[in-house]
Amino acid sequence: MKAKKLLPLLAIVALLGFTSCSTDNAAEDQISSIDVLEAPQAKQIEIEIMELINAHRINQGLNALNDHSTVKAVAYTHTDYMVEVDNVSHDNFFQRKQSLQLNANANIVSENVAYGFSSAESVVNAWLNSPSHRENIEGNYTDFDISAEKNNEGKWYFTNIFIKR
Repeated sequence: MKAKKLLPLLAIVALLGFTSCSTDNAAEDQISSIDVLEAPQAKQIEIEIMELINAHRINQGLNALNDHSTVKAVAYTHTDYMVEVDNVSHDNFFQRKQSLQLNANANIVSENVAYGFSSAESVVNAWLNSPSHRENIEGNYTDFDISAEKNNEGKWYFTNIFIKR
């Protein structure tokens, strides 16, 4: 099948393959926080995503965000979970939020997740083309980090978490 015929299908898959979630309300239901493990070493695709997001923020006149090992560790737990259950989601977001409030002094937490993109540019562009994801990327945050993991079929899952301390 020609690539031009696949583009509409790929666009639909891309739109369905990621979501965003955010909250600044500290009065959420009390759910036990997740244990914060040591953050894995950054992969090249993760570094590229963070550089692209910071370049976009700077281009918009916003502050660059600092990478944060606790944010990365929490993002990794969610990406690992999504790979395990084979589903892109914001499941257990409030546990991640609570862990970041306790372990990283976060006041505001938001996240973007995605699945199936094969490059840093493609996932960042998809997020920037979605109003809710763009809002997270351009939000009033101080720190962020990302986790990208492949499933058994070689498809990437992404969790990008933003915090304000």
